[in-house]
Amino acid sequence: MQIIIIEDEKPAARRLSRLLEDLGVVVSVMLHSVEESINWFQNNEHPDLIFLDIQLSDGLSFEIFDVVEVKSAIIFTTAYDEYALQAFKLNSIDYLLKPIDDEELELAVKKYKTLKPEPQKLALDFNDIKKLLVNPVEREYKKRFTTKVGQHLKIINAEEVECFYSENKGTYAATSDGRNYLLDTTLENLEDELEPKIFFRVSRKFYININHINDIISYTNSRLQIKLNRYSEQEIIVSRERVRDFKLWLE
Repeated sequence: MQIIIIEDEKPAARRLSRLLEDLGVVVSVMLHSVEESINWFQNNEHPDLIFLDIQLSDGLSFEIFDVVEVKSAIIFTTAYDEYALQAFKLNSIDYLLKPIDDEELELAVKKYKTLKPEPQKLALDFNDIKKLLVNPVEREYKKRFTTKVGQHLKIINAEEVECFYSENKGTYAATSDGRNYLLDTTLENLEDELEPKIFFRVSRKFYININHINDIISYTNSRLQIKLNRYSEQEIIVSRERVRDFKLWLE
């Protein structure tokens, strides 16, 4: 798998490369401008995946695609969110806001690996995006889970779960009666199973249920601490990069 980074700030490019190496992903090439990128794409085989900053020193990176037809999958890395819809007209996998959070980066890489067989299908027409925003597709989310307790199977209703959390490579459901149950799943798998209006992933370790939040407290480094009604075994902290989305989710 060939991966390149297009980023005009070289320290930021090196940091991103190190974060990717920690995930077992090796970067092949680092480019730093629109002009350099166009020349490279015109003379080299296109990579599988591009980590792309939007505002480069000599213009917007979208200008690259005005000259070269790039079929690579793209993960955007930018300090600005006003280009999101324009980005999704391309083969966009994800849109990460700077400073890049290592947890968000890991999720984006996993998303790419899941979609890798047919990246060309990721491109959406602008009108299709608007339709999805106005008329989101109705779907069913998981309403209950089962877990083994001794020789018995226990049914846990999703509405009873205050939070899902990971610990020692296991995934647990903490319920409103103060019990913790080991589940045969992962937090990553839960992403597609939980009702997004009810559950939010505040960090790598925790999904929380909005109906069981008791208090929200300001925390260090612009983060937030969540207090649930019963669960109190570990601190639940909203990571700094997720605070904005968390506040929007609350509304």
